[in-house]
Amino acid sequence: MKKGIKRPPPAPYTINSAVDVLLKQEFDAHREKGTAHYLIKKYNIEAIPYKCEQINAWRNNFTGIQFEHKPTDFLVFGAVDDIWVNPKNELLVVDYKATGANEYKIYDSYKRQLEIYQWLLLQNKYKVSKTGYFLFAKVNKNNGFAEGKLSFDLYIESYEGDTSWVETAIINARKTIDGAIPQHSPDCLYCQFTQKQE
Repeated sequence: MKKGIKRPPPAPYTINSAVDVLLKQEFDAHREKGTAHYLIKKYNIEAIPYKCEQINAWRNNFTGIQFEHKPTDFLVFGAVDDIWVNPKNELLVVDYKATGANEYKIYDSYKRQLEIYQWLLLQNKYKVSKTGYFLFAKVNKNNGFAEGKLSFDLYIESYEGDTSWVETAIINARKTIDGAIPQHSPDCLYCQFTQKQE
């Protein structure tokens, strides 16, 4: 049996984590009051931060929103950044993204992440809007470190999620664990590196 090569870890996301904490603090203040954050108003979104007993567990990396997928014997879970609720009592998944890039972009991996959160909420019998939101905190490089402070520009982009692929992906993951290893993509740089080592 061939041994795999562990992928190199990414750079630590310490700035991203700090931005997440600050945004959560701001939205939590409005969650307690039942009011809309100024960004929600700015983008004309009919919603307020969702208040429930589970919100802290849902946002915790070690608990998250959970669902036991019995056909595969998997416990599927993911930690959301935030949940808002609209007047229809539908939950809106919100994902924070901090970036230093000149242009912010909704990558496919971002879309999949948000859709899995939507799927998890649906499996837990919540009403979930197909519309989710990405809240981007982009470093404002024009201001530099004015008086030792780094400023961010905040943007919200909506996204219509599609959860139809999630269960198939979970089933395929179970098949892979059981030994049905899929063919690699010829474009995968990690696979190309591994083959050169053989």
